[in-house]
Amino acid sequence: MSSETSGRVVVTGATGNVGTSLVGLLAEDDRVGSVRGLARRIPDWSPPRTEWSAVDLGVEETDLVEEFEGADAVVHLAWAFQPTHDPAVTWRTNVLGSIRVFEAVAAAKVPTLVHASSVGAYSPGPKDRSVDESWPTHGWPDAAYCREKAYLERALDSFEHQHPSIRVVRMRPAFLFKQESASEQRRIFGGRFLPGPLVRPDLLPVLPDVPGLRVQALHTDDAAEAYRLALHEDVRGAFNLAAEPPVDAAVLGEMLGARPVRMPRVAARSALAAAWGLHLVPASPHLFDAVLRLPLMDCTRARDELGWHPQHTAVEVLKEFLEGMRHGEGAETEPMRGRKVG
Repeated sequence: MSSETSGRVVVTGATGNVGTSLVGLLAEDDRVGSVRGLARRIPDWSPPRTEWSAVDLGVEETDLVEEFEGADAVVHLAWAFQPTHDPAVTWRTNVLGSIRVFEAVAAAKVPTLVHASSVGAYSPGPKDRSVDESWPTHGWPDAAYCREKAYLERALDSFEHQHPSIRVVRMRPAFLFKQESASEQRRIFGGRFLPGPLVRPDLLPVLPDVPGLRVQALHTDDAAEAYRLALHEDVRGAFNLAAEPPVDAAVLGEMLGARPVRMPRVAARSALAAAWGLHLVPASPHLFDAVLRLPLMDCTRARDELGWHPQHTAVEVLKEFLEGMRHGEGAETEPMRGRKVG
């Protein structure tokens, strides 16, 4: 799509964290003629100029070419985070399903593909400086999420070589949060037994300070704006997306009024591994290992070529998210349903 052309945009994973923000933006964009949202379950939510299709990327028989025909762009967001104890299931949806999306884009002759990659695709990198999009994307092999994101980077390398006429954009956002995603992300990472109302500053006098635990965050709406801009600008390649400042124990401690207390990596990982092994939390210790090694990202390219600037700081993002978790916030789609626990 160009800035002068309206068109039809298809969004996979349209009812999830990023999908709901992006569909909302596109529905208000006069340069977009119509939006087709693909999701496993059709929501009650009906934004303007938006239609829905029930599609499960984990099912091989799904006819994606029919869904994509006539589209000016496909934005591929769909992703399954669970079950973390059975990586073959997530591989089937995330990797094989994504490859079917890429193949259908080519078969339907869609001119633009925007793919949701991640900071998780990056190889281990520095925590004291930021890296640009040329940093290697081999992931952390022991974590399924990183392994799958990195594999798809290689699949897209091959896809671009085979289909040079298709404009391919890869978004590599930091960890994404918004108030409406609080219940979904609590279930995905903290588990259904984590009581959101207990996430309160007055109940957290101390905060574990684990060496290497310094990451970046971004408001989901800001990420969605970058996707929208990429549809309208004639750009290709990868874009890092993150807000300032990087988040570590010092930043969290100041935000929550808690005192950081040094905790060895081994102790923190052992506690998480025990809880994961007992199926008390869905977040795996392998993902924890990856997070400790993720590089900090430089977002200069997104600012210069997309004109993108996040409207929320990382601290504002986390405050909003924690407020949403305390109150069981959600949205009008099945993955985002609000639920208060405790």
